[in-house]
Amino acid sequence: MHHRHPRAAVLTGIGSWLPPDTVTNADLEAVLDTDDTWIRQRTGIASRRRVAPGMATSDLAVEAGRRALASAGPGTVDAVVLATTTPDRLCPATAPDVATRLGLGEVAAHDVSAVCAGFLYGLASAAGLIATGTAERVLLIAAEAFSTLIDPRDRATAVLFGDGAGAVVLRAGEPDEPGAIGPIVLGSDGRGQELLNVPAGGSRRREPTGEHPRHLRMTQGSRVYREAVTRMTEASRTALERAGWRPGDVDRLVTHQANARIGTALGEALAIPPERRAANIEHVGNTAGASIPLLLDEEHRSGALTAGRRVLLAGFGAGLSWGATTLVWPLTARRPASRPAATDVVR
Repeated sequence: MHHRHPRAAVLTGIGSWLPPDTVTNADLEAVLDTDDTWIRQRTGIASRRRVAPGMATSDLAVEAGRRALASAGPGTVDAVVLATTTPDRLCPATAPDVATRLGLGEVAAHDVSAVCAGFLYGLASAAGLIATGTAERVLLIAAEAFSTLIDPRDRATAVLFGDGAGAVVLRAGEPDEPGAIGPIVLGSDGRGQELLNVPAGGSRRREPTGEHPRHLRMTQGSRVYREAVTRMTEASRTALERAGWRPGDVDRLVTHQANARIGTALGEALAIPPERRAANIEHVGNTAGASIPLLLDEEHRSGALTAGRRVLLAGFGAGLSWGATTLVWPLTARRPASRPAATDVVR
């Protein structure tokens, strides 16, 4: 089949899943030198979900993937892309296991590692598979068990991160139809790798030491904040320009939920009013790469995202890495209107 335009990746299904265990700010007060007021003022977070002992990233990914496939309706997928920074093992990739557990057969499956920008990098990977004709439909999952990388005694990170997964099904389509993923803007700057990293566990430093632990370490939090706002603002403006949109055209700003203050600053920089900025960080924390699809699914379930809404996506994370893109929300399968169980979706 010949196309006048490159084949676009079109969103046709969405789903998410959160582990059942909740960690509140009060729970953290018992082990950290902090309190609820300090955490809320600095981050906007009241609680976050955590994987139970024995639960892994693949478990989150399978549940979110199953829901996205159900949302997309009949039909299989030709590939699975898993965006994660917390794979079940260093080797092999986690995506093939997820594909098998979902009963998808011997489809192409690979992991993408771009930390909090993982979903956007995953979108680019999935869109590339579709554009080249390698796949007709792709299941893209972003899943993180970031609590497994956190030192529970480190106030700088322990209050921030939660676990969860979000997923979308993408099909081949035309670039001008609803649900088509717009121009994807990606960037990185390795000069900032020391700001957010896990020092040990890779080939550079294989075993942890006191100076180089196997936990996420964040230095210069104020610089991370400035970089996040600057990079997401630049990427968002470029994505809007390439899509032919103005900031005033955006109905919903859906960003990586790193910190409530970052989302506010980005919205102000783009002149997108507060009522158009989506947020769920208060109840789920920073779920890293999973945060954008988790928030998209919550917005879809609540009815805030309806057909024709113009959505701007933006994310920033370690690496440093960042990205942004646009889409017009399609008429996707609606979820039940009744309140779901806490383990099924974002509240």
